[in-house]
Amino acid sequence: MQRPGTTILPTMRTAPHRCFAIAILAGVLAATPACRFLDRPAPGNKSKQSRAGRVPTDQQTAGTDTMNRARILREQGLEQEALAQFERAIMENPLLVGAHMGAGEINLKRGDIEAAAENFGTAARLEENNFSAQFWYGVALQELRRLDEAIRQYLRALRLRPDDFQANSNLGVAYLQAGEPGEALPYAQRAIELNPNDGPSRTNLGAVYAALGQYENAITEFQQAAELTDLSPPLLLNLADAYGRMKRYDEMVNTLQEVIRLEPSAAAYERMGSGLFRVGDYEGSLGAFRKAVELDERHYPAHNGVGVCLLRDWMAGGQEDEALKRDALRSLRRSLQIEKNQPKVLELVARFQ
Repeated sequence: MQRPGTTILPTMRTAPHRCFAIAILAGVLAATPACRFLDRPAPGNKSKQSRAGRVPTDQQTAGTDTMNRARILREQGLEQEALAQFERAIMENPLLVGAHMGAGEINLKRGDIEAAAENFGTAARLEENNFSAQFWYGVALQELRRLDEAIRQYLRALRLRPDDFQANSNLGVAYLQAGEPGEALPYAQRAIELNPNDGPSRTNLGAVYAALGQYENAITEFQQAAELTDLSPPLLLNLADAYGRMKRYDEMVNTLQEVIRLEPSAAAYERMGSGLFRVGDYEGSLGAFRKAVELDERHYPAHNGVGVCLLRDWMAGGQEDEALKRDALRSLRRSLQIEKNQPKVLELVARFQ
């Protein structure tokens, strides 16, 4: 198994709101984080610290042979057989930390996160000074979205190794996922100090800055991340959102064109519609929003975009084409069917119906 580099990429969904009568849509945003784990080496029981107290020698060695067979099987790629041997070693000796760690490693790789969390949690309780056990228990908890527990676990790991790059990075991400960007900032910054050339950590720090409203700093980090890693649609979407927040709409549109070239998606077309609306290309904006709906009929910000564009056209035409108005309200109501908690959209529908 491999060591995690968690990349959180919040993407903001925004309906355009540049017409004087449509300004009440301003601030309709929803953040959608997506996490990506990078390559990670196998977790192991590398701690030289033993748990408090000693057990008899025969109890210490019980299960060791079985655990060693499990490790050989794992090295041979026979993970199912290795897991069975690790579990047998645990039955022979429940205090065998290496067996719990080995089983946790395989379970995490197989996607059985609940089982991995149980394995790593037992190891962490047996050896409180074992950094690897504390850290990997935090990883499993974070993947289970048990963020408060994951945060506490990473803090325990950092008490053992304050300068561990990955623990600082993961803790920053966990705080951000928990909606606490202010708490995330020092750990995200520390990760960059420890490894300035890590692109995913630059992305994480950019996401923290964006969540704090520090968009210029966010743009700087996203740009540096783009230089250090392969361009990815999530990274570019974040960069485009930050450009939009700073009203750098031409750069926003250019960035979104690259996103669509790499990976057309409803989110990319919806943001393109928002950017084109802001630069005054209303026909292009409506086309982009409609393309987003075509790709994902339940992408409610795109329905908002279609509705706003049609209302703008209706008003620009002297409010004479009632069909435009009906189509606009139909799109806005469809958005509300998908996501009811949109007070600004509700206000807009009430105003024009």
